[in-house]
Amino acid sequence: MTNAELNAKLTAPLPADQAAMKAHVLFLASDAMRGREAGSGEYDIAAQYVASQFYAAGLKPMGDDGGYLQKVPLVSYKAADKGNFVWTARGGQPQPLVFGTDFVPAANAAKIETAVTAPVVFVGWGIDAPQYKQDDYKGVDVRGKIVAYFGGAPARFGGEERAFFGSGGTKARTAAAKGAVGVIAIESPRTATARPFARMAQFYDAPRITWARPDGTGKVDAPTAPSLGTISVAGMEKLFAGARTSWASVARASMNENAVYKAVQLPGTLAVATKTELKPAMSSNVVGMIPGSDPVIGSEVVVLSAHLDHIGVGRPVKGDAINNGALDNAIGIASLIEEAKRFKTGGAAPKRSVLFLAVTAEEKGLIGSDYFSNNPTVPLKDIVADVNLDMPILTYAFQDMVVFGAERSSLGPIVREAVAAIGVGLSPDPMPEQGIFVRSDHFRFVQKGIPSVFLWPGQKGDGKAAVELFMSTHYHQPSDDLKQPILWDQGVRFVDANYRIARGIADAAQRPVWNKGDYFGTLYNGPMAK
Repeated sequence: MTNAELNAKLTAPLPADQAAMKAHVLFLASDAMRGREAGSGEYDIAAQYVASQFYAAGLKPMGDDGGYLQKVPLVSYKAADKGNFVWTARGGQPQPLVFGTDFVPAANAAKIETAVTAPVVFVGWGIDAPQYKQDDYKGVDVRGKIVAYFGGAPARFGGEERAFFGSGGTKARTAAAKGAVGVIAIESPRTATARPFARMAQFYDAPRITWARPDGTGKVDAPTAPSLGTISVAGMEKLFAGARTSWASVARASMNENAVYKAVQLPGTLAVATKTELKPAMSSNVVGMIPGSDPVIGSEVVVLSAHLDHIGVGRPVKGDAINNGALDNAIGIASLIEEAKRFKTGGAAPKRSVLFLAVTAEEKGLIGSDYFSNNPTVPLKDIVADVNLDMPILTYAFQDMVVFGAERSSLGPIVREAVAAIGVGLSPDPMPEQGIFVRSDHFRFVQKGIPSVFLWPGQKGDGKAAVELFMSTHYHQPSDDLKQPILWDQGVRFVDANYRIARGIADAAQRPVWNKGDYFGTLYNGPMAK
């Protein structure tokens, strides 16, 4: 496509509502924004743009010091050296493990230096999930010990629960709750051939980001049971030597995606010493609100969220290194802005307050939403729901919608009514194995007990092929730009559906509740249907 052809495509006339949405994406996904990476100057410019749009839409500023921006202190952290892992078998001499062959260290954002010496207990998947009759800690006491586990979760778990229980954060929190002093991931024998351990070692010091505490250290999932690193198949053979369960039998069992393991304390002590390099950075969330009109429920808040950041500049692909992030997630932000306008022009003010939240560092691990949920600019007890807008794929005329989490709470009927009003129905999650419900910003609100949903256009008709094409070819690639065949009329439909959902929640007689016995509602002590 020549520059003239591209400009003709970008500047082609559209109806006003479509042009308004496209204009936001033209700016946010331009090369000048260089992929809007959290902590970059270009991200800051994008945040100022969103703040200006919130102002134009008449939103009340709800950031810091009477403005729209909520400062989010970040800290970049990485392994400062290769660390030391020393295994001392019972009755034996200390045996240093070999970096890159036996182990790879993990950085600890909460400490510059981490030192742990303790016995090691193998706990299979490292999961305690009574509803699945899964207790990998059965028969062992891990207080004061290091636990070692395989990543992931059994295939028999439901998709969303499988993603939740399979995450390293969940496993670390479980271990900490049981008194462990550190956690270690184990290389999977199932994937060891396809993904050589030495390749992991090449990236041992790749930086990661979290939000910073007042002392400059980073927020981590389980500070009392930090992640110490990963031990390879070869390393585990050394740790299992002399154990009552052989490593060979564990490795054989691991070939089964529903493997059942018996916890076992390994015969020796592991001494781990790592160092972490911390580097401060700063970013911001953008926060604006339409105050509720009802004298009783007006103080309650419905949050509409979308992430503003993308992944910045990476390795060139066909000469292009800028990851523009048009669908991921400039269109989500454009939807957020246009919904704010819709609320201001759509008749009576909502009964509940509606808060519009553009968050930073989603691509780094839901960091901006995590910061907001822990440092909200409205009382957390007043937030009744979150509706999240992340990466709607709008390259086809959607015939249905998928709403992750709708079946978990009283938001479900509101969602069904709203999407029916635009002439489509709800479809079940087409990719349950992906566990998408736990992978976007709304989940940070779920973790505070708040009923939440996340919407995508569905996959009926041309949808399945369009989604597969985007995920396989454009997701997190420089080609996620405005050369894609984006259908702006579908963007307007997407905004309409989301507006109706948010309006329905804001004007409902009762605040949302989790369906009776829902796992996440129960786990996070949210309001529950009786």
